Amino acid sequence: MSSVLPLPLGDASPGFLDKERIIAGAGFNRWLVPPAALAIHLCIGMAYGFSVFWLPLSKTLATAGAGAQSCKGIGFFAEMFATNCDWTVATLGWMYTLFFVFLGCAAALWGGWLERAGPRKAGVVAALCWCGGMLISALGIHLHQFWLMILGSGVIGGIGLGLGYISPVSTLIKWFPDRRGMATGMAIMGFGGGAMIGSPLAVDLMKHFATPTTTGVLETFVVLALVYFVFMLGGAFGYRVPATDWRPAGWTPPVTQRNNAMITQRHVHVNKVWGIPQFWLIWLALTMNVSAGIGVIGMASPMLQEVFGGNLIGVAKKFGELDKSQLLAIAAVAGGFTALVSLFNIAGRFFWASMSDKFGRKMTYSIFFMLGMLLYASLPGSAAAGSKLAFVLAVCIIVSMYGGSFSTVPAYLADIFGTQFVGAIHGRLLTAWSTAGIVGPVVVNYMREYQLGLGLPRAQVYNQTMFILVGLLLVGLICNLLVRPLNDKWFMTDAELAEEKRLAHEKALVQESGTAGMARDERTPTIKVVLAWLVVGIPLAWGVYRTLLGAAKFFH
Repeated sequence: MSSVLPLPLGDASPGFLDKERIIAGAGFNRWLVPPAALAIHLCIGMAYGFSVFWLPLSKTLATAGAGAQSCKGIGFFAEMFATNCDWTVATLGWMYTLFFVFLGCAAALWGGWLERAGPRKAGVVAALCWCGGMLISALGIHLHQFWLMILGSGVIGGIGLGLGYISPVSTLIKWFPDRRGMATGMAIMGFGGGAMIGSPLAVDLMKHFATPTTTGVLETFVVLALVYFVFMLGGAFGYRVPATDWRPAGWTPPVTQRNNAMITQRHVHVNKVWGIPQFWLIWLALTMNVSAGIGVIGMASPMLQEVFGGNLIGVAKKFGELDKSQLLAIAAVAGGFTALVSLFNIAGRFFWASMSDKFGRKMTYSIFFMLGMLLYASLPGSAAAGSKLAFVLAVCIIVSMYGGSFSTVPAYLADIFGTQFVGAIHGRLLTAWSTAGIVGPVVVNYMREYQLGLGLPRAQVYNQTMFILVGLLLVGLICNLLVRPLNDKWFMTDAELAEEKRLAHEKALVQESGTAGMARDERTPTIKVVLAWLVVGIPLAWGVYRTLLGAAKFFH
């Protein structure tokens, strides 16, 4: 039995998942927290890689020898309940769309709860939703009921995505007030890297489980769900929060430093942000940058093939003049290009977020927009000149800034709105992602179809689109330049902040029951930190290796 004194009348004893239980003691090494965040983000990041399942799932009944036809033409809602026809790839793609719609919605709806419940409880719920959703989807495959896959992965899994995505944000920012950008960059880099691990792993598992009568997707879903559940629980139980007013040794808040007007030491309540102009300016800035970036990412492979055609394999022919074998050859090159783009997406998340600690968040976003406009505008010229190197380099830098916008924005929010509710505010801001996920692909895809309908050559159908995306970035730049420090009226008073900290269970237990986190010696052995990083570093390194193998096809 514990020797702690009873909690004050009316308070319940903290449970195993409660925030009070994870207040770090003296000597705790803060570098144990980033690998915990990475463990969760590397798992939920598989959302980016779900496209590897579309083709096998579209042939489920045909592979089983059921003689099934495609569900094409019967209507979406009929297809959700049909058991005698194979799903179309277009219908399966709705799972991907729902991932990011529910990610934004869940982050916005439950961000405030997460701040009070703590990252461990949120991480456990995220693991249950994400992995439980995959198991429900596996049942949907077994019964051939698409509505179960929509419910499992799309809805329940999407909620797990949202909670898992924002679970470490506030905690990392509080552990690394001196390196906010770098800290959030490490975690959100993991979300970009999740597909690098999950996609090749899923392909290998499907090959292992496949038989003449099954595609192996069902078994792959079950295995991934179990593996991810172990990793995500490990990450959730690895989360610790610093005691109230903890600071890194030798660090002082930048109140006396130069160029610090954009960094506040006060705090805004999450319920006020909907009415604050700066929130909407940052929301629009993120929406514009992500809309442009996600539009290019979604069409990277076909764009390269249609723009350069046979030049990718040393054949002086346009895309429409290539035979089947040549089309397959340039598709392989484009696959390597896609792998290269994914590496820049991941690297950009860490690089730009870390650079924002030096440049400042507002300046970093200005770089995204100004450099981005130049690079988008350069793509038609690179294509016309036949310069593959200039074209590919521009796209890779664009995608790095796409990833960087995600990893930099939590620190941007902490600078402007304070750290007390930064996770919840970040959750609300992620509705920008949901919006951009619709705007970007619609602009690129529909403009492409429209220009093809006008009879333009495939090599030129993206030219006008790039200039439209430049316009989006210009809007984002203006919004970013308009961001100013907040008026005093938006910040909480000292009394309001104290009440929020009480509700968030941030006081160490000694203040309430005689045992404090900071009074407890919790020195972390170096070997423990090394092992924690190896647990997430080895899978990430394997994913990078597999991606580099794919990227090598582009250079061949």
